[in-house]
Amino acid sequence: MARLLAIDYGAKRTGIAVTDPLQLIASALETVPSHELLKYLRAYVQREPVDAFIVGLPKRLDGTDTDNTPRVRKFVTHLQNALPEIPVYWHDERFTSAMALQAMIASGSSKKDRREKGNIDKVSAAIILQSYMESKK
Repeated sequence: MARLLAIDYGAKRTGIAVTDPLQLIASALETVPSHELLKYLRAYVQREPVDAFIVGLPKRLDGTDTDNTPRVRKFVTHLQNALPEIPVYWHDERFTSAMALQAMIASGSSKKDRREKGNIDKVSAAIILQSYMESKK
């Protein structure tokens, strides 16, 4: 089987998480500058088979778009054009940053690690991916 790859897209940087090849466990992978993301993903899918991209959809509590939602939608359009053979699925990303911070605290991460926004981004991507996988069971 191929992996699932989750994307927590941000204006400056993007968190990435992947599953194991059996699609049982979601793990934080990397944080990439957003302007380099397509290049990174093209290289990644050359090395590892990917079944689907799971993209966090930013929404407010009332379900309306956030300031970042148009950027994410634009990126997904570019992603679909660049890698049309890999499907893209949306998944709600509300609360993932707060959940990522709490998970880092619970796991004993240092304050220095928690202040590094890139760490929160890739843990957020892992939470998005785990939530997506659980929703498909």
